[in-house]
Amino acid sequence: MKHQYILGLSTGFHDAAAALIRGDGEIIFAGHSERYSKNKNDAMICPELLTEFCEYPIDIIAYYERPWLKQLRNIVSGQGIDWSNITVRQVLRNQLGSWLQHPPGQIKTYSHHLCHAAAGFQTSPYSRATCVVIDAIGEFDTVSIWGAEYDRQDQARYKKLWNQTYPRSIGLFYSAITQRIGLHPLDEEYITMGMSAYGQPRYVEECRALLEYNLHIGIDPTWLGQAKNEDIAASAQVLTEELIYSVMRRAQELNWSSNLVYQGGVALNCLANRKLGNYFENIWIMPCPGDAGNSLGVAALAHGRRLRWTDAWLGHEIPGEYPVGALVDHLQSDRIVGVASGRAEFGPRALGNRSLLADPRGSDIKDRVNEIKRRQKFRPFAPVVLSEHVHELFDMPGGWHSSPYMQSVGRCLRPDLYPAVCHVDGTSRVQTVPADDSGIRRLLEAWHERTGCPMLLNTSLNIRGEPMVNDRRDADRFEELYKVKVFS
Repeated sequence: MKHQYILGLSTGFHDAAAALIRGDGEIIFAGHSERYSKNKNDAMICPELLTEFCEYPIDIIAYYERPWLKQLRNIVSGQGIDWSNITVRQVLRNQLGSWLQHPPGQIKTYSHHLCHAAAGFQTSPYSRATCVVIDAIGEFDTVSIWGAEYDRQDQARYKKLWNQTYPRSIGLFYSAITQRIGLHPLDEEYITMGMSAYGQPRYVEECRALLEYNLHIGIDPTWLGQAKNEDIAASAQVLTEELIYSVMRRAQELNWSSNLVYQGGVALNCLANRKLGNYFENIWIMPCPGDAGNSLGVAALAHGRRLRWTDAWLGHEIPGEYPVGALVDHLQSDRIVGVASGRAEFGPRALGNRSLLADPRGSDIKDRVNEIKRRQKFRPFAPVVLSEHVHELFDMPGGWHSSPYMQSVGRCLRPDLYPAVCHVDGTSRVQTVPADDSGIRRLLEAWHERTGCPMLLNTSLNIRGEPMVNDRRDADRFEELYKVKVFS
């Protein structure tokens, strides 16, 4: 039986990505352009990424938003219109160049927020769910709530239940705050979130007043004068959580399903995610909920049915057996080690295949890893823990029985034993590893057997200013620059 191949593309704004699925629902590949170009948050699909698809006969190309509707929004926002990017064929020709000399017979396009909903629902374990999408902006939508279900033919069906439109936007607000405190918007919002624990929410009402303005162009850098960045971050986090929970209450009251699928860039705010269990019984956040994940979402829509989701290791492969023995030995001797093995993670967080790992015990480890990573010392690190031990070590919030993709925080119960993975507010962004046959699972089992410690510190393996390591050449550069052994 000849299978159809669908290539989904998210490109032209930020964090471009591509995903390929087969007609039986198998996810063949999903990866980020930045990992190939080395340009952080690369907006365009780079030629090196496209080489991953050379051996596949592409039947359908699916694009993650409606270009003409986006251009209409650009007129409304005062940005003007780009007549060379009105149709999807124009957009693809401009962005893919010579690779699209012979386009497939079918090119499909869907709305931005619907792609977010599909990326979540069609990878989720649910047959019916309430899908909440919160991001900076789609074409016009900035928040949307969908009812999703499969019909008798197993076709995914979506009904928009409610939406909020541009310019009012939770995501644009948080990105504007990120820029105001001297960080890079659409990239370093996670640093804003971490910084919030060091401040006091003194300016919540001042932040609320900003919601009445179009924050697409950012905030006046003199706003709040000499206020501490930490207090601004804390105020923005408090207000953002309030706004998110108001959306969740509305979604709950629509009474479509007690299963929540949550997507969009704002879904990466793991501090806010800790209270989602107050509104829904079950929670699924696909590990790449932002715009890059829409490459998979739009392919899912073109496919129409449930995808075969098993894990987030969907990118470029470094072949070979996961080096469990070498990693455990090096951790015992040096306490810090890198691993670049197997397929790369799809999403912004390292989950064990492109990770810098360390012994979470001891007061010096956090500073040592920060020095290696050359980043601010206030930023926290995540623990990766055997799932059966998580409740011995962390007080996980309601609804989060597991957290395989670092999507929620829990309060560390033994900060005295594991100071390297505790933030200043006592929380940790937890990654749980189930009893599967993954490399990181086997490593944790071996580490636990040897030391009695069921977890490790886990952070992304990347050179400062660059995206995560993708191939062995990247790993060699990391090893040379930072003098940390990286095993494959």
